Amino acid sequence: MRPLDWIVLLGTLGFIVIYGIWKTRGSKDIEGYLKGDNSMKWWTIGLSIMATQASAITFLSTPGQAYEDGMRFVQFYFGLPIAMVIISITVIPIFYRLKVYTAYEFLENRFDLKTRSLAAVLFLIQRGLAAGITIYAPAIILSTMLGWSLTATIMVIGLVVIAYTMSGGTKAVSVTQKQQMAVMMGGMIIAGFMVVRYLPENVSFGEAVAVAGKMGKMNVVDFSWDWKTSWNDRYNFWSGITGGLFLSLSYFGTDQSQVARYLGGKSIAESRLGLLFNGLLKIPMQFIILFIGVMVFVFYQFNQPPVFFNEGTKSKVYATAHADELRSLESKYNDIFEQKQQAVHGLVDALKTEDEAAIAAAQEQVNAYTSAGKQVREEVKGVIQKAVPDAETKDTDYVFISFIMKYLPAGLVGLLLAVILSAAMSSTASELNALASTSVIDIYKRSVQQDGSPIHYVKASKLFTVGWGFIAILFATYASLLDNLIQAVNIIGSIFYGTILGIFLVAFYLKRIKGNAVFYGAILAEAVVLYCYFFTDIAFLWFNVIGCVAVVIFGFILQALIGKKEKELVA
Repeated sequence: MRPLDWIVLLGTLGFIVIYGIWKTRGSKDIEGYLKGDNSMKWWTIGLSIMATQASAITFLSTPGQAYEDGMRFVQFYFGLPIAMVIISITVIPIFYRLKVYTAYEFLENRFDLKTRSLAAVLFLIQRGLAAGITIYAPAIILSTMLGWSLTATIMVIGLVVIAYTMSGGTKAVSVTQKQQMAVMMGGMIIAGFMVVRYLPENVSFGEAVAVAGKMGKMNVVDFSWDWKTSWNDRYNFWSGITGGLFLSLSYFGTDQSQVARYLGGKSIAESRLGLLFNGLLKIPMQFIILFIGVMVFVFYQFNQPPVFFNEGTKSKVYATAHADELRSLESKYNDIFEQKQQAVHGLVDALKTEDEAAIAAAQEQVNAYTSAGKQVREEVKGVIQKAVPDAETKDTDYVFISFIMKYLPAGLVGLLLAVILSAAMSSTASELNALASTSVIDIYKRSVQQDGSPIHYVKASKLFTVGWGFIAILFATYASLLDNLIQAVNIIGSIFYGTILGIFLVAFYLKRIKGNAVFYGAILAEAVVLYCYFFTDIAFLWFNVIGCVAVVIFGFILQALIGKKEKELVA
């Protein structure tokens, strides 16, 4: 990186951290530390919710997802606005009336301590794992691109986040996320503008979009349904509007990293407006990020892409006996691209004349060269696997950062790296704050130390923040790169969220089901979800539906059996 990039990067991140520590100094009691003195306005809540969800994985993985698979990932969020309305109407008033610090306190009021503790533990497991991935995702990519030690990169990200999260608690997380969100979206929009600007002069923006459409990347909505195959399709309208709805209900209604954002609202109205603000803007935000990925794809139809986007891994292969094999494949890939480039220009010319026969012929040529290029890339991955057996051969998470490092001018590289690190910091801070809140309120204060002073619980919260921070750093240090980082986080969430949502759904709406029935029903439901994950090909979004419905069904069955047994004992 050039000096200007370092100035922009360090200046942006330094300002955010110092501002957060200064603005939230002096939290003396648990109310201020965990709920921000209930002083947050709706726009702070809305931006904080969006920044919590928009981790570094969003800005690293989502463009790569679009580069490989097109726009259809946006359907994942179709159920979110509906979930925001449901939570605003039903969940927020209950949480405010009970004056809870965490979502799980409500479960003890409704059921019993063991059900509250079960939900809290399920949350701690899944969110603790997710926090590690949230740190690991940007660290492994940035360390590769900048030549830093992976462990050092993880430690820098983790320690910086621990510092300001521990200092100011929930309020520090929320106030810094406004600046982080501005940096994130501003940087991404500038990057999108630069991608379009770098397209050839004879290719207009509309023609670039048309090329993307002809190459199958503008697949925004898919209404098709087949009872045999659609269950395995991760991203279509039906999985998004159902599985996505259940996931969003669980994430925003029961996940403390999000619940904490709106529990700190100045009033019920402010919290509702914050949630609805997120519901209105989240899909457009994801659309923009995916569209930037599609434009990067179009850019690489006119400019030579690397045969493998992870340059660090590729350089390791060049240092082995397989170097010549890799060079030969790279040369072959470049030759295919030169021919494909001519075909793409032919497609653009055909689109300008609106000659359908010419468009179809050019499209067929482009698809043939694209398939040939994909075949060479698969061969390259095979060589990498032989040369460096422990290397990750999926490189889509490196597509966007590779473009940034190679093509953007000085200053913008630093800004985009600040975007990625800001996103990592915002999500990790929310997660650590939520993990600490749940650990203190639902486990420590309730079952270990019930008569501590307010200062004692603030200190305990800070210690838990540090503890969970180091657990996340440790997990990140030893984690291995998963298939696609944004999918990995959503898969982990889907394994647990359905069960947690089922517990809350019963608590809110099914008054006949009591504590013992829902507790054991939840354990059985989680076993069903784990079976589906390990032994079936069901797409992960459906785990949210399966887990939730299973809790309800098992709860009804067990409550009927328990009620029958109680009647027999009375008789």
